[in-house]
Amino acid sequence: MTMSMCGPGLTTTSYKKRKQKPRTKNQQLAFEQQHREYNKSMKRMGCHSQMMSLADYDLYVRGQYKPKSKTSKNESKSYAPPQPYVRNTTQYPSLQTSNTIPGACAKQESQVYSGERQLLGIATMHKSNMVPVFADNKEQAVEIAQMRRN
Repeated sequence: MTMSMCGPGLTTTSYKKRKQKPRTKNQQLAFEQQHREYNKSMKRMGCHSQMMSLADYDLYVRGQYKPKSKTSKNESKSYAPPQPYVRNTTQYPSLQTSNTIPGACAKQESQVYSGERQLLGIATMHKSNMVPVFADNKEQAVEIAQMRRN
């Protein structure tokens, strides 16, 4: 039976967290030297907030260090959603509802056919250029007709 046929429960990878063995005197001295070098390098870079005590550095090396929050325990910040921005605009009254300017938008007089000129028809000059032809100017109708034939 090959490993590819086995389910995901059977694995050779161990996910247990193992206890660390206590350090020997030489290992402890070397660890303290590393701690001093770390603090010295942080000080050199100007990161004074990153400098740690020996206990914090030990947790940092093991991967269990959680940095302290910058706010004190007495001060707890509660979340307040930001207020939406509303632009201040002045309201101007409409001319149609305004009583101060009467007849600002007067109605245009409607156009009525008086019957003075008689329309003979509509002539086409060029492509779709439509021109009205009236009875009092028959020469214009002749000119338009000749223009189309040339």
